[in-house]
This record gives sequence, C-alpha cells and structure tokens, in this order.
Amino acid sequence: MRNKVLSIIQKEIDLNHIPGAVITVSYQGKIILEEAIGHSAVYPKKSAMKMDTIFDLASLTKVVATLPMLLKLIDHGDIWLDDPVSYFIPEFAQQGKEAVRLRDLLTHTSGLPAHIQYYLEDLSTDEVMQRIYNQPLLYETGSKVVYSDLGFITLYKVIEVVTKQKFEQFVQSELFTPLEMFETGFNPSFPKERYAATEYSEKLASYKQGTVHDDNTELMGGISGHAGLFSTIRDLQNYATMIENNGIFKGKRVLSEAVTELSKRNYSRFDQEHRGLGWILKSPTLSSCGDIFSDQSYGHTGFTGTSIWFDPTIQLHMILLTNRVHFGREPNYIMRLRPRLHNLIRSYF
Repeated sequence: MRNKVLSIIQKEIDLNHIPGAVITVSYQGKIILEEAIGHSAVYPKKSAMKMDTIFDLASLTKVVATLPMLLKLIDHGDIWLDDPVSYFIPEFAQQGKEAVRLRDLLTHTSGLPAHIQYYLEDLSTDEVMQRIYNQPLLYETGSKVVYSDLGFITLYKVIEVVTKQKFEQFVQSELFTPLEMFETGFNPSFPKERYAATEYSEKLASYKQGTVHDDNTELMGGISGHAGLFSTIRDLQNYATMIENNGIFKGKRVLSEAVTELSKRNYSRFDQEHRGLGWILKSPTLSSCGDIFSDQSYGHTGFTGTSIWFDPTIQLHMILLTNRVHFGREPNYIMRLRPRLHNLIRSYF
C-alpha cells in the first residue's frame, strides 16, 4: 500500500498540482502509514516537507477547535442544540434570524450565505460580527445545506459568550493541552521555516508562512471559528485518536461518548449533502472520502489542501495535509486527489 499511495502523491507533485504532502493512515488503533513527501515550499526557494511541518488547517478549524468546544459545552450542560443563537447574542435576532438555532449553524442549514468578502473592507472583528448579525437569510432555515463560514464565525462568538473566555484560550486549556497538541494553535510563533508555505500575499510581498491564508480570518487577527488553526500531523493524530475512541485519549476522557456519537448523526437527510454536527458525512455523490468508505464515514476538508476522514466500521482514519494553495487557488486538483487516495487505501481492508 505504501508504495502505491506515495506514487499517486508523487505524480501530483510532478504535475505541479501540489508542492508536497504529509499523510498518516491508522487502522484499528495502529499507524500503518506515516510519510512526508515533496516540498513544504517551492517559492522563493525549495524546502523539504517534514513530518513536523506546521500546516494552515483552514476549515479543519471547524471540527478540530470549534466543534469539540461546543460538544464540551453540551457535556457541561451549558448549551443544547435547540438554543436560539439569539439567546447568547441578542443582536443576531434580526433579518429573519430570530429562530435560527445552534443546530442550524452546526449543520450548515441556517440560511446564512456561504461566504462574504469582508476582507475587501478595513473592518475590525467586531464590525465583521455586526455584519453577520445584520445579514438577511438567503433561504429558509432547515430547507437545504449551504456550507457557511459565517455560521462558524458566529459559533466561536457563542463559545466566548458562554465561557466568558477568549476562544483561543478556552480551546487551548480544554482540548489542545489535554491532547498533548503542543504545536497546535492560532497565530503560532514557530520559526518560519517550519511552516508549509501557502499563497503569495501582495501585502506581505512574499508567500505566507505562519500567516493565516483565509482572508477573513487574517482580517480578524488570525482567530475565528471557521479557520485560523495551525497544526502538525502528529498533533492531529492525537485529536483523531480521541475522536475514534469516543472521547478518550490515553485513558482520560476529554468528551463523553454520548456527545461524540451525537456529532456523527445525519441531520440533513433531505439534502444530497449529508451533514453531522460540524462533520461532513459520506454523501451519495461527490464525497471527498471517495467511493469505498462506508456510509457511516465522516470527516472534513480545508481549502489549503488539508483533510481528515474516518471509517468507523473498520476503525480506519486518514489524515492528508498539503499546501496546494502555494501554487494558487485554481484549478483545485486536490478535489480529485482526495477521493482517489481514499479509494486506494480503503481497498486494502
């Protein structure tokens, strides 16, 4: 399996579809593949990809930071899924959003638009939040799935209201420290050469390394609920182990089994895109986990080229980290690479 997996990735590197990748595959609790291949940066000069390369996780932030913190608040009895968002943020109750619930934001069925380019204006984080509070719904809540960054930006503010802590501090103390994720966080300060380079920035007159790629998150000071998290594959492996073990890491319970199972249910059977709480579920078509992963599979992707997928029927998970945006945002070749790799790996079990 190893040689075939690396061959597929190397072909993508040779075609300049991605600079490089780090991949890990775990089967029944044991890592059976762990490799770094290619380059963490090509421009302005090449540097080799390493197992400890730090990646901009992009939207993996949604399931590695925001989701588990909300699950913990459910465990603590601080929130429930049917709480209106406006219970915590009264300003949200306008433009038809009065009845939008936490569940709607977590499942991307709220009616909020997918994305708005706030970064084109010189806005503060508070001003971004006010724009979201003033935003009209684009469709009836609960009628379809529209993947929305705005929903997860709102959720991180809900977490701050409930905990009376800064989001980044709460997730650090409640998740990253217990999981021994010592190289994971927002606005990290490691040496520049440790980061996988992302896109060229006119403002920086250089390629981003350690500066968040997502434009709205950069505007918000590098911290949000939808993007902004940096991590290594080994730190993510700790997180994946906890999720796979229904909330337990090294014998210590981080989340309850009940709440981790709650997150993996299908809340959008009415739509072709199946959604759990935060998680993408295996959908009938165009699933990034490919064709062979079971219907119980769940995972997530990130725009920079990151992904994590679980198939609980055989206790298999795969983490793939690339910095595909180093070569630009389009064309998005990672959309073909992910399902083909998942198919190859799943075919062995």
